[in-house]
Amino acid sequence: MRSKITILLILVSMGSFAQKKANVVILATGGTIAGAASTGVQSGYTSGQVTIDAMVNAVPDITKLANIKGEQISNVGSQDMSFEIMLKLAKRIAELTQQGGLDGIVITHGTDTMEETAYFLNLVCKTDIPIVLVGSMRPSTAVSADGPLNLYNAVAVAADPNAKKRGVMLVMNDWIHSAQSLTKVSTTAVQTFMSPLNGLIGISNYGTNEFYRFPFNKYGSQSEFSVDNVAKLPRVDIIYADVDLPADLIDASVEKGAKGIVIAGVGNGNMNKAGMEACERAVKKGVVVVRSSRVVTGNVGRNVEVDDDKMGFVASYDHNPQKSRILLSVALLKQRSNADMQKIFYEY
Repeated sequence: MRSKITILLILVSMGSFAQKKANVVILATGGTIAGAASTGVQSGYTSGQVTIDAMVNAVPDITKLANIKGEQISNVGSQDMSFEIMLKLAKRIAELTQQGGLDGIVITHGTDTMEETAYFLNLVCKTDIPIVLVGSMRPSTAVSADGPLNLYNAVAVAADPNAKKRGVMLVMNDWIHSAQSLTKVSTTAVQTFMSPLNGLIGISNYGTNEFYRFPFNKYGSQSEFSVDNVAKLPRVDIIYADVDLPADLIDASVEKGAKGIVIAGVGNGNMNKAGMEACERAVKKGVVVVRSSRVVTGNVGRNVEVDDDKMGFVASYDHNPQKSRILLSVALLKQRSNADMQKIFYEY
C-alpha cells in the first residue's frame, strides 16, 4: 500500500513538473513591431505606438508558453536607438537575472539597429539564460503582420531550456540567429536578417524549436566586458570609404573628439592613399582605427593589402562596420595596446 502511495506521489510530482511554465520577461523598446498605420495596406507607418501589454494580448496562446511579464523600457523607432537606452537595457537585464527565478528575456526592438543592440548585449550581459531580440518588418496594423508570430516564437525560444548558454539571439521569420553573425540585408522583406558567414543557431516553427549550434566566439559569461558603472560610452565614428574618399572626413572625426574610427572600407577593408594617410595621423594622436568593409560577406584580414603592423591599424576580421563600432566602443572603456585590441577583434 505504501509503495503504491509513493508511486502515486511521484507521478503527481512529475505531472506538476511537466506542467510548470517558464518565467519570461519582455522588455519593450518600440520599433515596427509596435508600429501602427491608418490602414492595413500602406507602407507608411509610425513606429513605437503600441504598448507591450497590447502586443502580448494580441498573440493567441502566448501565455501557454510561459508566465510573461512586460516592461516598457522605451518606445522609439530603432533609428532613434541610443547607447543610453542600450545601457539601460543591459543594466535592467543584470537586475532581473540577479533576482533569480527567471528563465528567459525577450526584447522587442526595431530592425534597423537590432543587430547593434543584440551584439552589444552579447558582449556585456553576464548570464547564461536566453536573451532573445524580436521585431517585425510590418506594423501591427498591417495585413499579414509578421510581429505576432515572431513574438510567439521569441517567447518559445526564451522559455526553452535548450536555448541556454547560446548568447543573445534574434528570432524572426522562423529563424534563430546569433548576435555574432546576423545582419540586416533587405529594406522591406520579412526575411530581412541573414547570418551569411556562420549560419543559423536554429529554427522556431510555431513555438517548436530546433537548435543547430552554439556561437563560436566569446560572449555572455565568458566576456571580459562590463558596463555596471558606465554612464556613457566613448565616441566612435564610422567613415564610409568610396572613390576619392575625402581625408578631411577622418580629420574632422578626430577633431570632434572621436576615440575610435571604423573605416567601412572597400574590398578587404581598403581605402585610398589620402584616407590611409589621414588614418595614420589619427593613430599618432591616440585614436584607434579599425579597418572593416562595406562588403556584406567575408573577413577583413590583418596585413593583407594594408600593412597594419606598420600603420597601427586593427583589422575587423568578421565584424561589419556597425558591429566593429559596438565592439570598439566597449573595448575603449579600458586602455589597451594595439595588439590587445586586435586580439579582442579576433576573440569576440
